[in-house]
This record gives sequence, C-alpha cells and structure tokens, in this order.
Amino acid sequence: MRDVVRYWVKRYFSDEEAVIFLLLLIIGFSIVIFMGKMLAPFLASLVIAYLLEGLVSKLEDFKVPFKLAVASVFLLFISTLSALIFVLLPILWRQLMRLTDELPGMLEKGQQLLLLLPEQYPSMISEEQMQEMISFAAVEIGQFGQTVVSASLSSLPNIFAIIIYLVLVPILVFFILKDRDLLIGWMQSYLPKKRLLMTGIWREMDQQLANYIRGKAIEIVIVGVATYLGLVVFGLQYSALLGVLVGLSVLVPYIGAAVVTVPVTLIAMFQFGFSDTFLYLMIVYGVIQALDGNVLVPLLFSEAVNLHPIAIIVAVLFFGGVWGFWGIFFAIPLATFFKAILYAWPRAVDAHSAEAA
Repeated sequence: MRDVVRYWVKRYFSDEEAVIFLLLLIIGFSIVIFMGKMLAPFLASLVIAYLLEGLVSKLEDFKVPFKLAVASVFLLFISTLSALIFVLLPILWRQLMRLTDELPGMLEKGQQLLLLLPEQYPSMISEEQMQEMISFAAVEIGQFGQTVVSASLSSLPNIFAIIIYLVLVPILVFFILKDRDLLIGWMQSYLPKKRLLMTGIWREMDQQLANYIRGKAIEIVIVGVATYLGLVVFGLQYSALLGVLVGLSVLVPYIGAAVVTVPVTLIAMFQFGFSDTFLYLMIVYGVIQALDGNVLVPLLFSEAVNLHPIAIIVAVLFFGGVWGFWGIFFAIPLATFFKAILYAWPRAVDAHSAEAA
C-alpha cells in the first residue's frame, strides 16, 4: 500500500507546477465556498464579460479599434439591461401580482375539474380518494404559500443589495472588458514560467466556458421567446411570465424542464379545462422542449457538453448544494473542468518528466 501511495504521489505531484496548481484549486474553491455570496457581483460581471467578449472580438475582426469596440458593446449591454429593468420586469411583476390574486379562484376551479374525474372514470378512482387527494394538496399549497410569503418578507432587505449590484456590475463589466489583457498578464506573473498543465487546461476550459455561457444565453432567449409566442397563439394568460420561467429553466438540465412544466400545465388546465385547446397547447409546448433538447442544445454546445446525463445531474446537485445559484449555473463547466484535469494532469506531468530527462 505504501508503494502504491508513493507511486501515486510521484506520478502526480513530482512537478512543481502540479503542486502549485493543486494549491490554486484548493484556494479557489475555498474562496468560492466561503465567500461566494460576497463575490456575487464580481462573478456575475465575469459571466457577462465572457458573454460580451465575443462581440468585442468580432468587431475587432472587422478592423474596429479595441476601445471603440469595447465602448460599443458596453453601450449595447447597458441598453439591454435598461430594457429588461424598465420594460420586461414591470410586465412580469404585473402578471405575477395578477396570478397571485386569481390563484384562489383557479384552485377552486381546479378542484371542480378534479371532482369530475370520479364520475367519468369510476373504475379508476373513487370520490373519497379524490377528496383525500384534494385535502392533501390544499395543505401542501397552504404551506408553500406561507413559505413564499416568509421568503418574500425576508428578501426585502436584499433590495438595497440588488440596487448596489446594478451599479457595481456594469462598472466591473466595463473594466474587465477594457483591461482583460492587463488582468490576464497580472495573473500570469504569479504563475511558474513553465506551465504546460495549466496552459493546456486553461486553453480547453477558456474556449468551452465561453461557448457554454454564450450558448446558454442564446438558449434562454430562443426557448423563452419560442415558448412565449407559442402560448400567446393560444391566448394563454401569463404568457410572458411563463415564457421567462421556461427560458430560465434551461439553466438546470433535465430538472428545470420537469419543474417548469408543472405551472404551464396547471395554468393551461385552469384556463381551458380538459379541452382540445389544452391538448394542442401541450403538444406545442412538448415540441418546443423536444427541439431544445434534441436540436438546439447539440447545435449550440456540441462537444462542450460531452458529459453523461448522470454526471450532469450529479454535478447540478453537488455544486448547487455547495454554491447555490452559481453552482447550478456553472455545474456543467465545473464538471467539464474536472474531466479536463483528470485527462491532462498525468500527461502534463509525464511531458515535464520527459523534458527533464
């Protein structure tokens, strides 16, 4: 056993770069776990800067000066952010408040629809069983409502923090875009001159992370807009709110789509009942979800998400539990990062050993 441990240590940690890289990983994850909430504005700024950096590079390819490209892209970002805050957010808030007001009536209508099932299918379910199910659902919904109210009241102090973020994030995004080369050079000055392992992993992850963030942003917009248009065609209420929820659900692979289907189905059922319109609407919604999973995701991400579904779900559960929202958002890149480390580490150390020999 001692020989196995000695061989493993020599195999993976015989090189100075490997030891430094391990220390950086430990320090980095410790900062994320213990200071993730404090660094939320900076993390959000990094994500947005990654999203915008591609546009800056595209403008540079068309011979646009770097400073002008950064200024143009930053103005586009500010305009988009302003539209989201002053146009989309009020619409969503109004629909959410209207949904809250109409929820008791919708629940009563849903109860009436459910009570018709024993009459239509007496061999499958009895009236007593349906009453028990309705009573249980009413208790659960009541508890959920209390949880939502308490969460809303506890989140009131965070409004001031959100306002601060709205000021800090654009400033951080601008300086990250403007001084990207300076920041990268400063970080590299603290690393070993020979960094085959770090360079290999960074090149792979930089490309994959950038593609993932941009791909997710595009996927959110496409799925959200497609869902909104599909629901509007049928005249479903709260289409904007549901479209945003469905778009954001793509952040959590597999789980998000399953969860967000519940409110879409319930609201459609309350409005249309068990009618042909309800059936056609759910078919359209199912087609959108199928196209997202089978066409859009492979097209946007290709090899960037070359992970087994089990690995993706485990990564979402683990990193989401450790890091909250950001853990869920970065679950796939982090899983890919660990996969790249496992692939590159022994090869990089072997290459160093061969050079030394």
